[in-house]
Amino acid sequence: MSRIKSRDTGAEMIVRRYLFAHGYRYRKNVKGLPGTPDIVMRKYGIVIFIHGCFWHGHTDGHLPKSNQEFWKSKIERNKARDRRDKERLQAMGWRVMTIWECQLKPAVRQQTLREMEYLINHAYLQRLKPSEAKPYDQTETPTALAAEDMADYGK
Repeated sequence: MSRIKSRDTGAEMIVRRYLFAHGYRYRKNVKGLPGTPDIVMRKYGIVIFIHGCFWHGHTDGHLPKSNQEFWKSKIERNKARDRRDKERLQAMGWRVMTIWECQLKPAVRQQTLREMEYLINHAYLQRLKPSEAKPYDQTETPTALAAEDMADYGK
């Protein structure tokens, strides 16, 4: 138990490296917020928790064979604390995102990270004041998407 890390876990490092490599800046483990979120992105109004599936009771996984009542009550307390912290953060105006350890396994990692980035950008756009948001002009042709002239590809 003493070797279980609460900060800088492998899952946290995957998410943090992805965010930094894609230009997002953040604070980590901000003690002044309920639950001490793993990642705080003030500009976007988002806090991110990266939870281990066992410790936070993500699935109905198996419990250790010894002292099962202790582990069952501990995980239930962790789940209740997580709910309470999430509600408090939302009441403060934060958007709360939870990424589970199993969502960062190699088979689904890229999809999870891309979805996280999409949600971050979506939250940011919703936070923009109407005066800051530039309306999309539908008559304007986006040059990045119009790389070639229109052609008949069926002929």
